[in-house]
Amino acid sequence: MTTAQRPHEAHLAHPDAPAPADALTVPATRATGCPFDPAPTVERARREEPVTRATLWDGSSCWLVTRHEDVRTVLGDPRFSADAARPGFPFLTAGLRELATGTRASRTFIRQDDPEHARLRRMLTAEFMVKKVEAMRPEVQRLTDELLDAMTDGRNSADLVAEFALPLPSLVICLLLGVPYDDHAFFQQRSAVLLSLRSTAEEARAASDELLAYMTQLAEAKRERPDDGIFSRLVARGELDSQEIASMGRLLLIAGHETTANMTALSTLALLRNPGQQARLRSEPSLIKGAVEELLRYLTIVHNGVPRVAVEDVTLGGTTIRAGEGVLCALNAANRDEAVFPGGDTLDVGRDARRHIAFGFGVHQCLGQPLARVELQIALETLLRRLPELRLAVPFEEIPFRHDMGIYGVHALPVAW
Repeated sequence: MTTAQRPHEAHLAHPDAPAPADALTVPATRATGCPFDPAPTVERARREEPVTRATLWDGSSCWLVTRHEDVRTVLGDPRFSADAARPGFPFLTAGLRELATGTRASRTFIRQDDPEHARLRRMLTAEFMVKKVEAMRPEVQRLTDELLDAMTDGRNSADLVAEFALPLPSLVICLLLGVPYDDHAFFQQRSAVLLSLRSTAEEARAASDELLAYMTQLAEAKRERPDDGIFSRLVARGELDSQEIASMGRLLLIAGHETTANMTALSTLALLRNPGQQARLRSEPSLIKGAVEELLRYLTIVHNGVPRVAVEDVTLGGTTIRAGEGVLCALNAANRDEAVFPGGDTLDVGRDARRHIAFGFGVHQCLGQPLARVELQIALETLLRRLPELRLAVPFEEIPFRHDMGIYGVHALPVAW
């Protein structure tokens, strides 16, 4: 199909006109299809035109890259920049654009290029090394058991999100950072605003400012009364100004609980919907590490693409992306690429899924992935072991999926046992 023939290109010329039903827009709408799968328009792009144009929320266009090999190329090639300040950088919402380019813009290292990205990231690398995170297993297991004890005490039903999937990573990241867990309602509410695809620029700015003010106050408190948390160690280094410390703390706090919380709940739901896979994992608990990789591949909670902008002309999959053009890498579609994962649309807890890119790829891949793996392994193994009768408490069709959020998952997961 030529560019002139694409139905969504006609919409780009007249952004006020309604988009055709099959138009490729990002964030992609999902009227049909399995909620565990990429949106049908994105899946069709991967199968038919893996480097294609897409329409953003404001009527502007960018390139959508959906094939595994091409996504790895974009994320690993310095000709594609992660710098949100560059012209042409694709923003998924007005709120995200405001945070990166507004009058009170506050960028983090994930939206910067080397050498600045490397300088800031190196300050945290040792905190999330595999050996250090593995040593946390007893503490994560203790927190997991305590939450399940409380959830099951005298009851046979609960919302798994509110009582288990969200508190567990929140407790762990607060412990690591040195953030008071008593403040979890404050930062979870602001995080939700920043991750919502519906937040206005004003709402996102207010939530960001409140979180940054909180982090700045916390940094000052750590100067006076340091503890063994990451935040205290960042302050003690003396290399960061107040804005950098606050921005880094905000990033770690949001990423440290939102991603793992949604993966835990969504993974539990996927296993409940695949009783054969659930039964195999229960009977072969030694599969848990590989099963977590497969769940990360199959569910990939970053549904709306990882943004980059080309800094020079690059030919990708036979298509030329010009300097200054934005690119979104569809991790969830790439992780279903049958050239890499045969039968990729099915969940197989015995699959070798180690080539998945749910955590991204290249120098910007997720810093906290060792911690996420430990939390998911312990949470899912313990849940399956302790609640052998776990089941949905409402019909599957009533589960509220997070189609409105930048991190995919479920808003609630009513279960019984």
